[in-house]
Amino acid sequence: MRRAGRAMAAAAAAGCAVPGGGHGPRWALPLRPPLCLACAVETLGDGGASLVRRRHVLARLRDALARPAGPAVQLLAAEERLCAPLVAALSGMLHTVEDSSTLDLFIEVLVRLVVELKSEQYLRCILDESQKELCKATTMRGSLPTFTLLGKLADAIPGFADILVVEHSNLVDHLLMGLAYPNEGIKAAVCYLYGKLYSSPVGTERLSAHFEERLCGLFLNTLGRAQTKELQVNCLGLLKELLKSDHFVSILMNNSKAEEETENPDFLEGENPLPLVLKKLLLTRDEMLQAASSHCVAAVLVHSPNRYAPAFIHADVPEFLFECLSCNSEILIWSVYCCLLLLTEERLFFSKCHTVYGIESLVRSLQDVLQLNNVELHKQGLLLFTEILKRQPVEIKLFTNRGVCIEAIDVLMETVNCPVLEVVVEAARAVAAFLRKDHLSSPPVPYEELQKLLEAVLKRCADLSPPQSSKRHAGDLLFSVSQSHPANRHLSRVPQRQGQLLLNTLESFRNACRLAVEFQSDPMAQENAFTAPNSKSKDTLSNFSEFLLRICDSLCIPMVMNYVEGAVSPSVMEVFISTLNTLFTVVPNMQNKFSKKLASSSFIRLTLELKARFCSVQSNPALNQACSSFLCSLCLSLYSATEKERTSSQDEQEMSELLQKGLPQLNYTTAESLLLLAETPEPFSLDQSLCSHQHCLILLLYFAYTLGDRFVPEAELFLAVRNFLVSAQDHGDCPPPYILRAALYLLAVCQDKGKALDLRSLSTIKKILDNLPDLSLVYVHCPLLLKFFLRYPELMGRFGHQVLQLWFSWRHCKQTETEEAGFGMSDQLNSANPLLPILKSNSSILLILLDLVCSSSVEVAWKVLMTLRTFLERNEDVLVCDLLRSQFLQILQQLLVESSSASLQANRNLPVLLSLLFLVQLRSKGVRELDSTDFKLLHQVSNLCGKCRPRDSDLLQPSLNFLYWSLHQTTPCSQQRAVAVLLSNVSLLELLQKVLEYTWLRSPPSEPAYLSSEDALLCSGWLLVASLLLYQHRYNTEVHQSLSLDLTAVLNAVIFRKKQPVLLLVSIMQFLRAVLRQNFSSSLLVIVGQNTAQGATPPQPPSLQDAALHPLATWQVFSLVVSLQNLMVHIELQKDLLLSQAVVACLEALVEYLYVKNQDVALHVASQPWHRFLLFALLNGGQKSLLQPGVLRLVTLFLKYQSSNIISQKEISQILQEAAEANLAELPEATSRALHLFLCQIQSSHCQVEPVQSRTIQTLLERLVGQRTACVKHQDIVTSTPMESWKPKDDSSTFRVQRAFGSCRVELLNFVLLGLRVPS
Repeated sequence: MRRAGRAMAAAAAAGCAVPGGGHGPRWALPLRPPLCLACAVETLGDGGASLVRRRHVLARLRDALARPAGPAVQLLAAEERLCAPLVAALSGMLHTVEDSSTLDLFIEVLVRLVVELKSEQYLRCILDESQKELCKATTMRGSLPTFTLLGKLADAIPGFADILVVEHSNLVDHLLMGLAYPNEGIKAAVCYLYGKLYSSPVGTERLSAHFEERLCGLFLNTLGRAQTKELQVNCLGLLKELLKSDHFVSILMNNSKAEEETENPDFLEGENPLPLVLKKLLLTRDEMLQAASSHCVAAVLVHSPNRYAPAFIHADVPEFLFECLSCNSEILIWSVYCCLLLLTEERLFFSKCHTVYGIESLVRSLQDVLQLNNVELHKQGLLLFTEILKRQPVEIKLFTNRGVCIEAIDVLMETVNCPVLEVVVEAARAVAAFLRKDHLSSPPVPYEELQKLLEAVLKRCADLSPPQSSKRHAGDLLFSVSQSHPANRHLSRVPQRQGQLLLNTLESFRNACRLAVEFQSDPMAQENAFTAPNSKSKDTLSNFSEFLLRICDSLCIPMVMNYVEGAVSPSVMEVFISTLNTLFTVVPNMQNKFSKKLASSSFIRLTLELKARFCSVQSNPALNQACSSFLCSLCLSLYSATEKERTSSQDEQEMSELLQKGLPQLNYTTAESLLLLAETPEPFSLDQSLCSHQHCLILLLYFAYTLGDRFVPEAELFLAVRNFLVSAQDHGDCPPPYILRAALYLLAVCQDKGKALDLRSLSTIKKILDNLPDLSLVYVHCPLLLKFFLRYPELMGRFGHQVLQLWFSWRHCKQTETEEAGFGMSDQLNSANPLLPILKSNSSILLILLDLVCSSSVEVAWKVLMTLRTFLERNEDVLVCDLLRSQFLQILQQLLVESSSASLQANRNLPVLLSLLFLVQLRSKGVRELDSTDFKLLHQVSNLCGKCRPRDSDLLQPSLNFLYWSLHQTTPCSQQRAVAVLLSNVSLLELLQKVLEYTWLRSPPSEPAYLSSEDALLCSGWLLVASLLLYQHRYNTEVHQSLSLDLTAVLNAVIFRKKQPVLLLVSIMQFLRAVLRQNFSSSLLVIVGQNTAQGATPPQPPSLQDAALHPLATWQVFSLVVSLQNLMVHIELQKDLLLSQAVVACLEALVEYLYVKNQDVALHVASQPWHRFLLFALLNGGQKSLLQPGVLRLVTLFLKYQSSNIISQKEISQILQEAAEANLAELPEATSRALHLFLCQIQSSHCQVEPVQSRTIQTLLERLVGQRTACVKHQDIVTSTPMESWKPKDDSSTFRVQRAFGSCRVELLNFVLLGLRVPS
């Protein structure tokens, strides 16, 4: 036997595949070189073999066992007689080998052998052998291999720990002794084995009492005094397993003490308490130990942060955790983030100012972490930052250094721009937590950086595509995605995160708005206190607040509306609506504008739809409260904006209480709301909820409709509001005035889509309005409401006067003095437009308006008159002249009787009334007989003029125009009486005398084209005097007061002009034409010269020629002719038809006067060669045609006085040829009249014309006469033809103005003829 063993050993040493012992090839293992398994077992069992040989065999055997299910395992499993000795040999050698590396090899082979054989027999054999060795070991040092083997087996075999605890529990006592032994290697092996035992549920249960009674203190002592890293790591491994059990955690943290003792810092003075031990490990520079220690802290806290956190906080563990954030290990940073996140759940963490100490470290850690490609680490860091920002007490400032605050903003800005959606979601949540007053109250507040941050968050959220539309029920939340299938969960992540990002973004914006409101009460936060003097800073609260409004309008609202198109989340909309509610107070001076924009953008409709969709049956109370508060604030803001002049604090308080009480319960759809509005309360019911709901609904509809959001069908709403009013009246209810105002407005705006009100409804409205102390309480300045009251005779007769009074006196119609002075025609037309169609459809309203002129204030009367004038100008087909004329007479009589001269001059309405009277006169069609009303008006107006001063142009301008037109727009019989009335009024003639004299006293204007009010009055005065001269001479009317005039001044005004306005020059020439035709022999006019003044040098005797032309002098005649010629050339350059007609007419009258006085002078003047040059100048000035009024009348004048050197037969033939080829129907009226006179003059002067031309003349005359229709005989103010031959083609007042003044500017016409001026 001994020889066989030696042979076997020799064969193994030789490495032969076929050993000399004759084991056979079946024991050979396929290694290089081959190994005989039997020889290997014999060598290991041979106590005499050297350690080197056995080590070599173990290494070869390890290699053979390394192959799973290899030949070695199969042979050993099949041959128990060979396997058992091998296991026993290896177990026995553990205690004889002292070399640590060889010992490790023995343990490795033994563990691998047991694991591969998978036999409990060998496992129990090892346990039995280990127990024997531990019992007989004289020193604990010899137990180290056993502890190591057991630890390795527990690590490799899952059920080994259970077997050891259950069947060999006495081994635990040996473990305690090993842990107490002063050898850290043994302690490390014991802790490792303990860790494996306590990782098993069975071991945890069986060893619970053992830990509590014997192991806990010893273990903490070992952990606290461990020096080697191996022991520290194994202790931490055991601790990690222990900390999985709440029971062990309680034991370790000594939770048996009272809570007040736990809060006491003296608790930390015990022997190696766990927090101090872990803090000690955090102080090491080993990042692995620091990470393990932080893991253990987190493992303790995760059981109950509020219970265990105080111990760590009192031990200042958070301070060292924050210090660990400066490392580069991602694992350690993650562990610290987790610990600190758990610590944030304890208030002591904040009250001990650990966050103030560590916030800078955290911010800089986030800056470093963002450079890493670790999304989870980014999220965890942001989560920790968010919780600190949220939970930090208000009384303890987190950012004591403004630089750290700016760095925090930069970190948030960087995370917001991160491409990973999950990180952006956490960043938005952190921004929301960051925007708190106590975080940013250290001056100066970084408003500019906050603006950039908010804009980045909103833009990042807006850049994300909105979620796809869902076919789910509207009540399904966006985030309640079905989790029934994993694929559904995966597909729903992105929309869910987008929705969460939107929610976090809106919370950020809402907190920014709240921040702005809170800073309004902080003087230090208004602006940057460190701004240099005389410089402006952007870091101001006002700029920040305006930014919030601006970005809400441009980015936030469109973003949410885009999101809502796909899906609606109640939580998102709750934050959004509450944000809008906060914005009302962010910029107080923009509140009204903001509320109007919201209402006009259908936000009332949106909010009501949200309430009806999500808040019925008492669901989503937060959203319901947000929507109700928003609607209340919006309505109150709109009410104060639109009714600020008549809003009382009591009404506003009542409305606020009504809305606050009723809106939370108003969760109805549109159809349900209409039914609610029309519902009738039960008789004798004391429940006012229905009434409250109806009032709230009416207010909401009113404010929505006033700003264009008509989301309820108007016909149905009209019926519902009508039924509401009828029901309220039937039950004796009296709604407040603001409710009645809203109801009437809704009736008015819906009237066109609804049926006409019946008598019962009208009677109800009348009764309700009769009970009001003042109609202004329910008045709304709206054209539709005005139309509503004036539509029904029942309402117009009772309330028409009050409504029109309110319409014209309302604040929106009021203009300042400066605005009135520059009030133009077009502006007035636009402002009066709403009333004009109503006036046209119901002319009886004019009587109410005229009554307002007498009974209302000056401002109201003036606006009424302006409206009437606009109506008359734009509606010539309405026959109201007789009605208005009689009313005007009554008003004038009342004003003249009740007013003195001074009060008349101060009356601002009287000039407009007179202008309106003149406009009514212009509307008269054709010539008519003046009745008693007309003569009374003529008498009153002339008396009014007599009471005025020459400078009262506001009164005199329209009055003189009225008198002038009264003389021309009537029959000869009435004309004669009118002249007698005017000439009998001495005060009027005295006034005209002063007006004419003022012409020479005034200073000339800076620009000839400019016509002041004084110049316009002079024009009217000269024209009226010219007409009086004409008609006094015609009817030989008695004169009671004559007018004296300096002829030289009149002539000089025409000869020298001196920048005279064109219209004034025309008026003076019209007067000169009139006196020339009367040969200066009127009894009304006394001509005086400059030489007749007292003290003047006696005049020299006139020559015979001057005596014949008296009162004209020869030099004056020629000077006048030259001036008229020059004016004609100037007119041709300026294309001024009005002045052209006046010059030709004056030249005609002058030559006619000269012909009567001295034919030689007349013919000499008519034959001046310069007239030929004048014709050439006219024809070469752009008017190539001979058929021009000025040319034809000049040619007619030269033919009349046989000036053959001026006009030749050639020019006559050209004119006849051009007239024969022209379409006479298209010629202007002035041209037709001039052509007619020219043709008549050819026939009467017996010019030598050919027979063909004679026939042409006759034909043209017949055609011209045929085109002329019967017309009134009145004189144009500038025409030179006899008044019998003048005939208008159109009697409209507009055409008269254009016909009389040609191409003159309309602005000038306002002053001269119509007198359309706003009194100053």
